This record gives sequence, C-alpha cells and structure tokens, in this order.
Amino acid sequence: MSEFTNDPQSRRRFLKQAASLATATSIALPAVVPTACSASNSPNERLRAGAVGTFARARANINGISKAGVDIVAMADIDANRMAETSKSYPKTKTFEDFRHVLDYEDLDILIVGTPDHTHAIPVAEGLRRGMAVYCEKPLAHSVHECRVIRNLAAEKNAVTQMGSQIHSGDNYRRVVEEVQAGTIGDVKRVHVWLGNGPTIVGKRVKKAEVPKGINYDLWLGPAPYRPFHVSHFHFDWRYWWDFGGGWLADFGCHYMDLPFWALDLRYPTSVVAKGEKAHEGDNEVPHKMQVDYQFPARGDQPPVHLTWYHGGWMPEGAEVYNKKSAVLFEGDKGRILADYGSRKVFLDNGKEAEPVEQTIPNSIGHHKEFVEAVKTGGPTTCNFDYSGALAEAALLGNVSYRTGGKELQWDAENLKATNAPEADQYIQREYRKGWTL
Repeated sequence: MSEFTNDPQSRRRFLKQAASLATATSIALPAVVPTACSASNSPNERLRAGAVGTFARARANINGISKAGVDIVAMADIDANRMAETSKSYPKTKTFEDFRHVLDYEDLDILIVGTPDHTHAIPVAEGLRRGMAVYCEKPLAHSVHECRVIRNLAAEKNAVTQMGSQIHSGDNYRRVVEEVQAGTIGDVKRVHVWLGNGPTIVGKRVKKAEVPKGINYDLWLGPAPYRPFHVSHFHFDWRYWWDFGGGWLADFGCHYMDLPFWALDLRYPTSVVAKGEKAHEGDNEVPHKMQVDYQFPARGDQPPVHLTWYHGGWMPEGAEVYNKKSAVLFEGDKGRILADYGSRKVFLDNGKEAEPVEQTIPNSIGHHKEFVEAVKTGGPTTCNFDYSGALAEAALLGNVSYRTGGKELQWDAENLKATNAPEADQYIQREYRKGWTL
C-alpha cells in the first residue's frame, strides 16, 4: 500500500497474537481452522469493526455484521455523499475519506472490505498483517497474484476470514453438496455452469469529465493506472473495465462456480481456455458473451473434472430443455443434478427417484453471523480465504486466457505461471501505480 503509520500494539492485538498459539477444533468443511481473534477476551466484550467502502454490498455487509452483535466503530469511503448516507445508521462511528485511517483505528477486531475489485487486496492484506479478522466482498481480489498473496497471508496469520458470497450460506447449496458427495449420481467428470445475462453496455469513455463534488478520485483509483474520470467506469460500472474489474466472470463466477468447487473439492485447474464476444467495439472492455473451459485434476479417489462456464446467453448444447436461465449441471456416471440458487433436481439414469441423503452440513445461521461467531470462537468459516482464494483464482484465470487471445493456458498453480504463455504474466500479476504496494 502507499505510506501509512503503523499504530502501536494494543491490548486486543496482543491477545490476538497470543491466541494464535492456541489449538482450535476443525469440522468437515472446506476450511482451514483459525484461532479466535479475541479468544482471551470476556465473552461479554463486544467486537469492534472498521469498514472500507460503505455503499451497496458494502453497506449490506456492514449492516449484517452489525446485526450479528458487532460495533462498527470506523468507516472510510472516497465518496462523502455515500458515506454520509450509510453513517446515518451509525451516528457514533468515526468516518474517514482515507481507508488507512480505519486500519490505524484503535483496537479493531474485524475489517470489512467492500470496495471495487481493484482496491480489495491492499486493505485486506494490511488488515491480515495487523492481526484482524477480515470479511471481503467477492471476488476476493482483482488479480490471480493478489488472491494468492491474500490466501497465504490468511494462512500465515491463522486468521478468521470470509469472502462475501452470501449464496454459500444458502441451505439449497448445502443440500446439493451433500447429494453430490454422497454419490447419488456417481462419479462426476463434467460440470456446466451458465448465467443467462451479461454485462451492461455502458457507453464509451470521453476525454474530459468533471469529478463530482465529494469524491476523492485519486484515492478511488488507488493502485490502478491513471485514467481520466468518466461516469462509465465509476460507481458500479467499473466492473466492465479491466483496470478496475473482471466482468461477469469475476462478478458471478464466485457465486455459481462455488457450488461445484464445494461439492467436488475443486481447487486449481491444470488448463484454462476462454472465448468471448463483445457487444460492440469501443464500449466497455469485458466480453458480453463468454465461455471458459477448465480442466481440474483428480483429487484422491475423485476423477478429473471438465467444467465449463458460460454467460451472456451462451449455454451447453441441449440446456434449453431444463428451462433455466442460469444453473449448474453436474453430470455423473449414474445421473445428473440440476441446481440454481433456490432449487435442485436429480435425474437418475435408471429412471428411479433418488433416495434421501444424510444431512452432513448444518443449516446456516446466516452468512454474516457465521463469520462473527467464528471470530468469537475461533471456529472455521466455510467460505474462508483458503477456499475462496482458489475459487476466485479460477474465475480470474478465465479472464487471463481471454485477454491473451483465447490461448489455452497450461497452468502451473504452485508457481502462478502459464507455462506455455509468458504473455499471460502481465494479467496474472498487475503492475501497481507508483506509490502503491501490496
């Protein structure tokens, strides 16, 4: 990050560091087991959180974590008007323009990050270095390299973490995971994931535009390359430009690909190839339509998996019969499971009804509440940065392939290298603007 002043070690931070020597108990979920952030504190002592970003999903996350029993004591936003709107609900909360003041705020247990993708990694990484539990909205970061740095930091600090993908806490997803893992449709070697719509057409950027009052645009740019202000790459629409976002694949891949990642214990692909179509030239940079094919290796006694992502109207051949605009289709050697956010159906090859399977994953108490309870107890979260980091990396690798002209990348996950495409390096790890470091 750019320069800041480290705050002195507080009582709470000392307790966090001391707590990292404790041993926590794991459960059978895709998680590393962190220690409690405030394990030595009185159970009656309320946790304290700071927030970076205050609008849209950021506001929902602030509200959700607050309702779970956490004091929101500091928040920062480059947009004074949006922060003023959110802070009306938190009149005692200290507000700042610069996120670094939140990081320096006294005795924070939790950091909540809900900014555009290109400014996720720096506050998340610094929060982890300072011993905080961190909640970050999806996708975890803007580049594959950033995801890996964050994942490794979280593991090093044994931190309580959660990526904001609320559907991960949906009971329907959990039941699908149980069906697949119980072997209801046998060995799964093929998965299709499709999303019916695609990025909005937002219009060409112009050479000159006025920065609205109350906006610190330079701080909004953060580590991204300097670009003159334009509304088409600012609030919300930043996601359609490579400097700031990753299109529909980064936005929704972490939601829909989450289901096969969890059910099949997927992590790092061995090859990725993407193709796409833009709505028209000269508009937003990301593809309106896209298909990405991932090859995942065998995992224990599970076979290799070929997973295909589609968006913008593209979908697998014959998918029209399912009458689903967006869905996940698992194809096993005994049948298929079709699922979306709220429904699922099993189609067995023998024509019989599927037998009920044992519930092995508890129903969720709520995405934000699960995170807060983990901070209090040191228990694991199911969408922690170890799991969600790999998920986000996979989604972002599809964009890397697309941006290298649709080349099939032979992926060396350990070394973060496309072994057959050195030109992909510039998209795997982006160059930061002068004055910013991770």
